[in-house]
Amino acid sequence: MTPMQVGMLSILVIFILLFLRMPVAFVMLVVGMSGYAYLTTTRAALSITAQTMYNTFASYPLIVVPLFVWMGFIAYYSGLSSRIYDATYKVMGSMTAGLALATIGACAAFGAICGSTTATAATMSAVALPEMKKYNYSRSLSTATVASAAILGVMIPPSVIFILYGISTGESIAKLFLAGILPGLLLMVLFMLATYLIVRRNPDLAPAGPKVPWGEKLRAVMRGGVEVIIIFVCVMGGLFAGFFTPTEAGAVGAFSTLVVALIRRQLTWRGFVSSLNDAVRIAAMILFLSGAAYVYGRFLAITGLPAAMATWATEIALPPVLILVVILIVYLILGCFIDALALILLTVPIFYPVVMALGFDSVWFGVIIVLALGMGVITPPVGANVYVVAGVERETPVMTIFRGIWPFLICIFVCIAILITFPGIALVIPSLLR
Repeated sequence: MTPMQVGMLSILVIFILLFLRMPVAFVMLVVGMSGYAYLTTTRAALSITAQTMYNTFASYPLIVVPLFVWMGFIAYYSGLSSRIYDATYKVMGSMTAGLALATIGACAAFGAICGSTTATAATMSAVALPEMKKYNYSRSLSTATVASAAILGVMIPPSVIFILYGISTGESIAKLFLAGILPGLLLMVLFMLATYLIVRRNPDLAPAGPKVPWGEKLRAVMRGGVEVIIIFVCVMGGLFAGFFTPTEAGAVGAFSTLVVALIRRQLTWRGFVSSLNDAVRIAAMILFLSGAAYVYGRFLAITGLPAAMATWATEIALPPVLILVVILIVYLILGCFIDALALILLTVPIFYPVVMALGFDSVWFGVIIVLALGMGVITPPVGANVYVVAGVERETPVMTIFRGIWPFLICIFVCIAILITFPGIALVIPSLLR
C-alpha cells in the first residue's frame, strides 16, 4: 500500500475501534505506532513514540493544563461555585424562568475560573438542580439547561480545549482565550433567550422563584461575583496587557483562586488535598491523551494525507463556506460518539491544513471548533454532559434530558451561523492584544 492508503486505512481502523468502546488514547497510540513502524521501521516507531510522549509530559506550554484544572477544583472545593450560583439566583430568580436563567449565568461565570465543560456540568448540577426541583421546574428543562450551559465552561476562558487546539496548531493560546469571550457571551444570551421564550409559551415549565430585596441581591453579588471578577481580571487582564504568558497565567489563576479561598476560610485541608488529587488525575489523563494524539499526528504527517486533503479542498469546485459546513457536520456526527478532547486531538491534524488552505483565520476556526464540539457533548448517544448531569440527578432518565436539549442545540447552530457571517465578533478582542 502507498503511504496515503495506509493513512486512510488508519482512520477507518481508529473509528472501528472507538465504536467498539476501546480507550481513545490507547487506540491512537497503538495505531500511530503500528502505522509508523509499517512505513519506516519498528525501531524508528519506538524511538519516535518515546520521544513524543516524553516531550508531551515535559512540555512547558502544557504546564498550563494542570494549573487551570487545579484552579477549577479549588473553586469547587472552596464553595466558590455555590456563591456564584447564589449571586445569579438572587439577581434573576424572580424573573420568568429565573432559576434557569440564573443557572446559565452561573455556568458562564464559573467558566471564567474552570476550563472544563464536564466539570462545569457536575458542579452546577450539584448547586442548581436542587433549587429548580424545589420550585417544581420541569425535569427535562432544568437538567437540559445545566448540561447545555456547561458548554460555556470551555467557551469563556480559560479553556482546556483552546489550550490543546493552540498547542496542536501552534496558534497563540492568549489570542484563542480572548477570541472566546464575545462568542461565549453571545451563546449565553442565545441560551437565555431560548429559555425565556420556551417558558413564556408554557409558564408551568418553570415557575418564578421568590422575590429578593435589592440589598440582599447586592450582598450576594459582592460575595460571589466580585471574587470571579478579581480572578478573571488577574488572568485575562495580565494576558491582554502582555504582563505574562498563558503558562504564567495558569499559575496566576491558580494562585489567585487559592488566595481568595484562603481569605474566605472555606477551603479545608481535606478539600485542598482533594483538589490536588483530582487535578493530578484529570491532568494526567489529558497529557497522556495529548501524547498519544501527537504520536498519531506524526504518523499522519509522513503519510502525506493532511497535505493531500488540503490540496484537494482548494481545487474542488465548491465555495469554502460549504466545505467548512461539511467539516462542521463531520464534527457533529463524530461528537456523538467521541469525547471532545480526543476528537480535537484526532481531527485537527486532518482538518487544520484544509481550513488554512481555504483562507480562514486559524483563531476564528478555533472558536468554531469549540462550538462544534459543544454540540457533541449534549447529543446522543455519548453526550458526556448529559451523562454527567444524569449521574448527579439520578431520578431523571437520560432520555428525558436529551429531549430537552434541542432548543439549546439550535442556539449553537445560530451562534455558529452568526460567527461565520460576522467573524469579527471572535477576532475583535485578539486584534487588540499586544
